[in-house]
Amino acid sequence: MSTETNCNHDCASCAEEDCKSRKIEKLKPHAETKIGKTIAVLSGKGGVGKTLVTSLLGAELAKAGYKVAIMDADVTGPSIPQSFGVKGQAMGDENGIFAMKTKHDLRLMSVNCLLDNASDPVLWRGPLIANLVSQLYTNVIYGKVDYFLIDMPPGTGDVPLTVFQQIPVDGVIVVASPQDLVSMIVEKAVNMCKMMKIPLLGLVENMAYVSCPRCGEKIRIYGEDKSQLVAKRYGIPLLDELPIDPILAEATDKGAIEEVEKSFLPGSVKAAEKL
Repeated sequence: MSTETNCNHDCASCAEEDCKSRKIEKLKPHAETKIGKTIAVLSGKGGVGKTLVTSLLGAELAKAGYKVAIMDADVTGPSIPQSFGVKGQAMGDENGIFAMKTKHDLRLMSVNCLLDNASDPVLWRGPLIANLVSQLYTNVIYGKVDYFLIDMPPGTGDVPLTVFQQIPVDGVIVVASPQDLVSMIVEKAVNMCKMMKIPLLGLVENMAYVSCPRCGEKIRIYGEDKSQLVAKRYGIPLLDELPIDPILAEATDKGAIEEVEKSFLPGSVKAAEKL
């Protein structure tokens, strides 16, 4: 809606940039948080490896010498702490909540770090969840970081809209998998970024192939590379291809994503460094 006459005054669900009634302002991080660049990691649906990509990217940026913080905006399916082996509740004082620290000094915050029991479900409706995400950004002390990564919930609902409208995002990485349906859905995520005028850094394809243990050949068990076609269609790069690899599954299960020695996301790291 582009005029006050037609406006329903529901600014939180409006993507119209020139609406005269727009009252949404960008949020500011905590006074003791200083952020260099903010990157959101988005997927069109669940189960394609968005959290894996966020965790790996954070770990690889840290290995490159950068200070990194990760905000887990997937409130109903939080798993960032699990990837890094972070347990327990976050502490705070009258100034704010202190972000949790990983073994290698990454900073992170998730709703799981605020619950009495990490396995307790968050049975909240969309507006409450979006409000919590805003508070994870404004009330948590992450310190001075070069990169602030946001692990987004899947889809194009309340939280992605809140993040893109209220948080200054410098770039988005979209995660996809090769299946036909997911390739269609990833286009919705790409289109959302374009509609919201958020810069797209590129795509990461997860579960792209299996490496033959004998010859190293890439076997694409899902057939033709659909994500490459989507990337070409929208003129954005395919940054990286992640294999189906037991090393990654084991590292995630053990909370040891920082211990993975191989670089799986060199293209994504370079894209972040160019911001």
